[in-house]
Amino acid sequence: MTEQDRAKYRPCVGVMLVNGEGQAFAGKRIDNKEGDRWQMPQGGVDPGEDLDVAMLRELAEETGAKPQHLQILDRLPDELFYDLPADLQGKLWGGRYVGQRQTWYLVRFTGADSDIDLDAHKHPEFCEWKWVAPDLLPEMIVPFKRDIYRAVVEGFRGKL
Repeated sequence: MTEQDRAKYRPCVGVMLVNGEGQAFAGKRIDNKEGDRWQMPQGGVDPGEDLDVAMLRELAEETGAKPQHLQILDRLPDELFYDLPADLQGKLWGGRYVGQRQTWYLVRFTGADSDIDLDAHKHPEFCEWKWVAPDLLPEMIVPFKRDIYRAVVEGFRGKL
């Protein structure tokens, strides 16, 4: 893929946040229009921002998790790409991108459930959250992201 092609995809970090039992965090988006869809924390990387810094920032914004409760276990070696469905292209992110290119992390949450605070940021993204078996994640996400979630679950299998 050329740099010009890569520029069509929004740079993003994603996090499989797992607890001590190996269950993964799933959040229900506030703006969920597709019914009962849940996702892992993820978000854009600012220009020039270090990926590790972006990942910790996104976790803090979306889950309220503090760095002292986080242990980075792994990072997938390659970016994962997805395209937005045709009806969303041109509508999200100012119409600048056709999809996202995501760097995925596996992070252990060592705090208590009470340390999760969905309202920690002034613009919360999730209205509910729960711990789930990682293998359930691909069926919980919007259909156009399922292949990404399968790749993430497979990529971190055995490292939980």
